[in-house]
Amino acid sequence: MNWSKERRQLFNDVYEETFPILIRITYRITNDMEAAEELCHDAYIKLYERLDQLPDQAQSKYWLIRVAKNMALNYAKRKGRERKAYERVLYEPKRKTESGEDLVLKQEAYEAVQDALGKIPEKFRAVLVLKEYAGLSYREIAKILDITEANVKVRAFRAREKMAALLDEEGIHVP
Repeated sequence: MNWSKERRQLFNDVYEETFPILIRITYRITNDMEAAEELCHDAYIKLYERLDQLPDQAQSKYWLIRVAKNMALNYAKRKGRERKAYERVLYEPKRKTESGEDLVLKQEAYEAVQDALGKIPEKFRAVLVLKEYAGLSYREIAKILDITEANVKVRAFRAREKMAALLDEEGIHVP
């Protein structure tokens, strides 16, 4: 960038006037002196890149303070998210790894449920699938199937009974 002597002087004046302010602002927001210094440095780079677009020292000063404040707030938010993610991983209960036997039993139960679902009448199956697998409310199911909400509840109850009976015949318990 080919700057005039006046522009270089403007940059130096803005730097001299704002550095103590910027370092205090960024430090108070981040509570980390190293980060505050780095953020100030980055803010001055942005000022250097935009100085030709800023009309005078006052405008440059206020623009720079806003930029540094926003950079510090973004830094603090990012660090907060990182800390929360770290704590979640650190304090999250360890997952139990499933044995091959558990996986086989789960697969068998899944297949038995699918088989039993195919054996119940369509009017019951539709209600059960919409309720249990799609997570719809009784009211929403009633609108979709164009029946009353009470009828949906009755069909859901009967579908569950039929599924339980079919699974019980095969000796499958599904929680």
